[in-house]
Amino acid sequence: MAGVQTAVALREQGFTGPLTLIGAEPHQPYDRPPLSKAILLGKAEDSAFEIDFEDLGIELRLGLDVTGLRAADHEIDTEAGPVAYDTLVVATGAHPLTLPGTEGVPGVHLLRTLDDAVRLGPVLERRHSVVVVGAGWIGAEFATAAREAGCAVTVVEAADRPLAGALPAEVAAPMAEWYGANGAELLTHARVDTVEPGAPGRVVLADGRELPAEAVVVGIGARPATDWLAGSGIALDPSGAVTADDRLRTSLPDVYAVGDCASFPSARYGERLLVHHWDNALQGPRAVAAAITGTADVPYDPVPYFWSEQFGRFVQYAGHHADADELLWRGDPADEAWSVLWLRAGVPVALLAVGRPRDLAQGRKLIEAAVPVDPERAADPSVPLKAAAR
Repeated sequence: MAGVQTAVALREQGFTGPLTLIGAEPHQPYDRPPLSKAILLGKAEDSAFEIDFEDLGIELRLGLDVTGLRAADHEIDTEAGPVAYDTLVVATGAHPLTLPGTEGVPGVHLLRTLDDAVRLGPVLERRHSVVVVGAGWIGAEFATAAREAGCAVTVVEAADRPLAGALPAEVAAPMAEWYGANGAELLTHARVDTVEPGAPGRVVLADGRELPAEAVVVGIGARPATDWLAGSGIALDPSGAVTADDRLRTSLPDVYAVGDCASFPSARYGERLLVHHWDNALQGPRAVAAAITGTADVPYDPVPYFWSEQFGRFVQYAGHHADADELLWRGDPADEAWSVLWLRAGVPVALLAVGRPRDLAQGRKLIEAAVPVDPERAADPSVPLKAAAR
């Protein structure tokens, strides 16, 4: 997504020079959100971008691994030999984390690529019993699709709640109820010890419990795909992400980084952010293209945004709530639709909306403009959020 959008944005912003897009996967560039939905359920064969790369003068080099970067020579190394560049944009995304000890074990799956989704399709078609490791966004989305296909689903989460790394306990608590209400079993405080293949196989937990599993799907997070940059001299943060500046420039001359592989400083939130979501891979490329072409010189400081479709609910989140000092509920979390608004010194900094897209749209604008709100009115779900502005 980030690489494709950067190439397209460069053309849109007037770049007329040679433009090469290199990708390790052999497939035409594709969008990822349908992988956990339509493609997984067999409702679509692929999600290729409807972009005429030839018409845009973008050379595609697919199925080509890039193995290194030599900044002094302005070259990258690939399996097919070196490739020279005037300007390089690193958009290598992230790799899903694997469950230790399960590499190569039959029946253990990840869900990140088109090939992953294609391999998982028959699991759903045959209504296998599935154990999902990790109750994060991807775990919930896969569990949703597997239940829709008629699979028996058990989700195991090492933390005390789903989405432990993303949301505070009081917000995640009502979301935990969605699993059982949709026929999926959620086990928290559950660490996987071993996965034993077989027909069926089984997942053995650290406390000795055994779960039958014809398939195991691992969704425990992702790490920036930057190992190939070892020895290049490019600066990385402790997570492995490229430390880009507020124009998404890296520590090396003429090298930019965008998307899941890069962190950037946010003046809005006073910290460096690493955003592994689709919207960042759409917005960041426009900033990179503007910096390369010189069409604009403004810092990249977005309000992060993402969405998730799970258990019949449309969940949206905008902002970053780490420094919030007040949390307001809009509606009853036992209902189908509700929202949570985070404030810092009376100003909205983040919003989670479940089935309330209008709250999201209005809240996002308040966050972007840093408009203070009246907390009492903002906590009343019958009052439009924009009407709570002071």
